[in-house]
Amino acid sequence: MTNRGFVLWLTGLPAAGKTSLAYALQEKLDEEGIKTVIIDSDDFREILTPHPTYTEAERRWFYGALARLAAWLAQNGINVIVAATANLHIYRDRARAQIERFAEVYVKCPLPLCRERDPKGIYTLADANQSDTVPGIGAPYEPPFMPEAEVDMSRLLPTEAADSVLIQLRLQKIIPGTEQHIFADRLGDRPNHPSVGQGEVSYDNVTRFDA
Repeated sequence: MTNRGFVLWLTGLPAAGKTSLAYALQEKLDEEGIKTVIIDSDDFREILTPHPTYTEAERRWFYGALARLAAWLAQNGINVIVAATANLHIYRDRARAQIERFAEVYVKCPLPLCRERDPKGIYTLADANQSDTVPGIGAPYEPPFMPEAEVDMSRLLPTEAADSVLIQLRLQKIIPGTEQHIFADRLGDRPNHPSVGQGEVSYDNVTRFDA
């Protein structure tokens, strides 16, 4: 049994809900005694690139730095949740190559809803032709080919999305868990969980969405 930690890399469009999901995952894992640390790209960008230009070269260096940090933590037995767009496949593939227990989590959300949320105003800048580096608009966003987990944040609250991610990752034995965990997650009493065709979930009480 390896003593290395796992790394969950949450990728998706800006304002898709990556940070909200990261903290929901951390809370649920903490309840089970599984400790994690969160690497949020917004927090680290303020430190590593306080005056970002968002060029491809800068992004390659920045996401490489996050990957190396996550790899080092995992090698020392620390579980990591990374909330970072990492808009190109190559950024996430390079992280995967360094990390033994790695899972890519695709945080799906339609671009119109991301635009509607826009907590930092980046889509507004793009629409005003003041930024041509926003992934999904001026810069490409390449969705994962085969992510270990995938959730649609237009239909689920962060806590519900976290439940779904944990089920998917436990089935693949990427994170610790038992058959009892999976059975409880599948059949547990979740009255607010939306069913197919029930429509979108209101986000009125959700205060933070990652870009």
